[in-house]
Amino acid sequence: MLVEATGITKRYGTTVALRDAGLVVRAGVTHALVGRNGAGKSTLVSILTGLQAPDEGTVRFSGRNAPPLHDRNAWRRNVACVYQKSTIIPSLTVAENLFLNRQPGRVIRWGELRRNAAELLATWEVDVDVTRPAGELAVEQRQLVEIARALSYDARFIILDEPTAQLDGPAINRLFDRMRGLQERGITFLFISHHLEEIYRVCDEVTVFRDARHIVTGPVASMPSSELVAAMTGDATALIERASRPPLPAGTPAVLDVRDLRTSDGPPVSFRVAAGEVVGLAGGGGSGKREIAETVVGLRRPQGGTVTVDGTVLKPGSVPASLAAGVGLVPQDRHAEGFVADLSIAENLTMTVPRRLGRFGLISRRRRDRLASGLIEELAVKTPGPDLAVSALSGGNQQKVVMGRALANDPKLLVLIQPTAGVDVRSKETLLGVVDQVRSGGTGVLVASDELDDLRTCDRVLVLFQGRQVAEFGSEWSDHDLVAAMEGLGRDEQGRRIDDE
Repeated sequence: MLVEATGITKRYGTTVALRDAGLVVRAGVTHALVGRNGAGKSTLVSILTGLQAPDEGTVRFSGRNAPPLHDRNAWRRNVACVYQKSTIIPSLTVAENLFLNRQPGRVIRWGELRRNAAELLATWEVDVDVTRPAGELAVEQRQLVEIARALSYDARFIILDEPTAQLDGPAINRLFDRMRGLQERGITFLFISHHLEEIYRVCDEVTVFRDARHIVTGPVASMPSSELVAAMTGDATALIERASRPPLPAGTPAVLDVRDLRTSDGPPVSFRVAAGEVVGLAGGGGSGKREIAETVVGLRRPQGGTVTVDGTVLKPGSVPASLAAGVGLVPQDRHAEGFVADLSIAENLTMTVPRRLGRFGLISRRRRDRLASGLIEELAVKTPGPDLAVSALSGGNQQKVVMGRALANDPKLLVLIQPTAGVDVRSKETLLGVVDQVRSGGTGVLVASDELDDLRTCDRVLVLFQGRQVAEFGSEWSDHDLVAAMEGLGRDEQGRRIDDE
């Protein structure tokens, strides 16, 4: 056994990220780790790479206990991780990235450094000019450079975290060919992916995590896709039950009309959201759901197509135009995009509606606090008052503030991107309950998420796979069928259905 993690428990405050979980990886195989968001995969990776220690449990490499956390070189000799977000420094050359912080001696001999870099890449058959700035490399090339850098530490266990999320079909095929070649040379991979069809293409064994626990491990060949999806979703009842809603009246006007929208080099996407309708965009990493949602609200400029909100064609890539048209947004990353941590709750809730707070550029504190207090009460934000800094709130209450800011302008269209990521159960109930409230008032809602609870409130769910719409579900769908469609099971790299033999 090359890697053994046993009895791993990790807590963050009251949140249990892993509970008595384990993973065993045999030398020379490609082992898949799968599970829904929040299953504990990322936490386990951070423990396997020595970025943090478990509260309970042990990690062993080739039968020996893992090194102390401070001995980074020892960890690099045992394991390396190629993350979805590249760790390559764009402004440095390929050679400089390969030997960063480990050049021999106090004086850098640049010729020798470049020769060593070229020899390293040649050893692992990576055809990249070592003198090029890393920022000029394609995503596929950056990944190969990172793999070569990891191998240069003599690590023979490499974790690939969503490696195909930003690759097209041919690049994915080349990556898989490279993985098979390295596996023949004794390299062991832990492969993490939301696309289950990739698991069946490249992996030997698979482990499923669900709700911070290890569920099952077994050979990929003997685990049908239906069994794998069932292990990921479980039999637990839905947090948000689907309410039986009557269909919208015929002729209900569209509050959002997306026509031939191109967010990348993929195919165009078209869809409508009627007033009072909730439409979901579902898919795993690299599906394009987030890019479409961010384009609708003006955070991204499309390569083509139009976005029309309540009859107004929006200026491409313009957040002010979206706000003026009546669009509210709950972004995916609340810390980076959702709020200003040092400002008060009241300031965050009302920052997009200054005209409602006063005249001639002056803001009435009384009006601001009145509007903020109403939103605080509506969303059940736990706070002693509106003047508290948002940074002092829990994650769930911070997300409620982000939702409140989106509602402050009485939006005609509400766009939610992973709206309940990283929040507690009670906060999730509140946030998703808001969706039912606003739809009853005629607001259209677009939900971009791969969380099943987020999608249960939708009237329709459009499933995307590698930038293409591959399925559409009404309000009556099963967890199994939706997850299978999201993971691309039964489809080729272009998203086309593969008929069962």
